[in-house]
Amino acid sequence: MPDANRGWRGELAIDYWREDGRTLAHDRHVGPLRVLQRLYPEGPGICHHVLVHPPGGLVGGDTLDVSLELGSGSHALLTTPGAARFYRSAGPVAAQQVSARLAEGARLEWLPLETIAYRGCRARNSLRFELAPQAEMMGWDLLALGLPAAGQDFEGAGEVWQHLEWPGVWLERGHLAAADRALIASPLGLDGCSVLATLWWASGTPMSTGRRDALLEAARDCFAEHPALASRAGVSALDARLIVARVLSPRVEPAFALWRSVRQRWRAIGWDAAGDAPRLWRT
Repeated sequence: MPDANRGWRGELAIDYWREDGRTLAHDRHVGPLRVLQRLYPEGPGICHHVLVHPPGGLVGGDTLDVSLELGSGSHALLTTPGAARFYRSAGPVAAQQVSARLAEGARLEWLPLETIAYRGCRARNSLRFELAPQAEMMGWDLLALGLPAAGQDFEGAGEVWQHLEWPGVWLERGHLAAADRALIASPLGLDGCSVLATLWWASGTPMSTGRRDALLEAARDCFAEHPALASRAGVSALDARLIVARVLSPRVEPAFALWRSVRQRWRAIGWDAAGDAPRLWRT
């Protein structure tokens, strides 16, 4: 996996902690990356944050670095107002990297909108998280290759490196090259789909068999309710602490709708919480 060259760098660090039943936060930023004000649409226990990157995308050499620290018992939900974009590069790699550490009993929902890899980009997209006992995380990654609706398929020299890691539990590394047509077009690869979406539930303490099976069954029920995607969706328990779901889709919107429905079911089962969507998704 290549290193990003020197370019425009944005850094954001957020610390969350629980105090008198409320999740509070303190953020620090460098460059064009920040969060809007804290929001509490579900009450004081869950802090909603919207990550904002005013330039709107990354070109070769740019780096966005997000660091999250969740204290014991805190609960944070993070999303974005629009897609992240990796634009065409003349050679240098653009990178978006996220790291999260959750203390005992903390909960994190990492729910950004899609990442779009434009034709000719060279992009690295990585996320690493660590969970203490009783901490839990729900997260997703929606990667859109090109802009097929605008007639700009992902082809030519574009490349994307994907990295998802929970040290000691889960490690995925992927290299998607536009020139690798066997991967992009083959039924054994992406089968011509332009969107690859991953959703996971991670628990710092092994789940009971009943809880794990309920989460798995809920995801499969959601697949059945989205028949256009059902044949390209799957979910499995990779470990007693981790459930991973995936789907291939020709467009972002159906995959996003499916993940929203799974999230709603998982929240109810795992946390006995409503699955209402952040207001931003409804505008």
